[in-house]
Amino acid sequence: MVKDQEVERIAKKLDKMVRKKNTDGAIEMLKELRSMKMSLETLQSTRIGMSVNAVRKQSTDEEVQTVAKTLIKSWKKLLDGSESKQEEKKEDSILASMCNSSRGSPESSQQSVKQEAQKTPSSPTTPTTAKFTSFPPAPITTDSVRTKCRELLVSALQTDDDYVTAGADCENVAAQIEDCIFREFRSTDAKYKSRLRSRISNLKDKKNPDLRRNVLCGNITPDRIATMTAEEMASAELKEMRQALTKESIREHQLSKVGGTETDMFICGKCKGKNCTYTQVQTRSADEPMTTFVLCNGCGNRWKFC
Repeated sequence: MVKDQEVERIAKKLDKMVRKKNTDGAIEMLKELRSMKMSLETLQSTRIGMSVNAVRKQSTDEEVQTVAKTLIKSWKKLLDGSESKQEEKKEDSILASMCNSSRGSPESSQQSVKQEAQKTPSSPTTPTTAKFTSFPPAPITTDSVRTKCRELLVSALQTDDDYVTAGADCENVAAQIEDCIFREFRSTDAKYKSRLRSRISNLKDKKNPDLRRNVLCGNITPDRIATMTAEEMASAELKEMRQALTKESIREHQLSKVGGTETDMFICGKCKGKNCTYTQVQTRSADEPMTTFVLCNGCGNRWKFC
């Protein structure tokens, strides 16, 4: 089997290409991955599937897209095979315990059932994804509104192929998120629905895939996503834009307050910047020159220039 270090190395390079929005040379790495004999454990520990999927979306090269799709499809078979094996083992253990209980005494049947229960968790096939092994069972509800909200959350989590490459149980994750929100409001009122709508909208946002991926991988827990603000859920690009707009609004507020003129003729004594605004006021007699007040737009320092 291939070593995890080799796959991690390729995954880091692919992620770097996606961040720089330059996928030149990605085809060589994808072909290298195609020649490797991959295991389910390596796929889940390195998260290479998400890296390949991100490159596929970023690249305009048809060959890159084709090879990436082929890799993801072949890796998905590993995941499906693992899940089917888990189901078969569970069924076999249940049938074995039922047969033993029908043959032996009540005491021996109870003992055999206990032994089977102890064996089952100790030798499972590799879990769907390591992040979700500690999740409690999905909370059950018969409320039609809550059920519909869970369905919408599942649809949002399955917006792209990320849930496949991450091996996430979207129904379980959606149920956990919905249950956290319901426990906060204790009803399905307008506040509950508004909170659900904002989660669904942000998880479906194709311009903000990192939020959805982090939820699917368990980096953002269900109780965390259930309480995050709109600012916290926003994409990195949107956060930068909001920050720039905030700085601009502060700057405009300062200028409107001072009502001065922008200039680069003055140098700030604190930050040494030249981005300044000045105003001139007649503070002395009419035959005396006006006093100049200067404001540094960079650090907010003010001084008088005579």
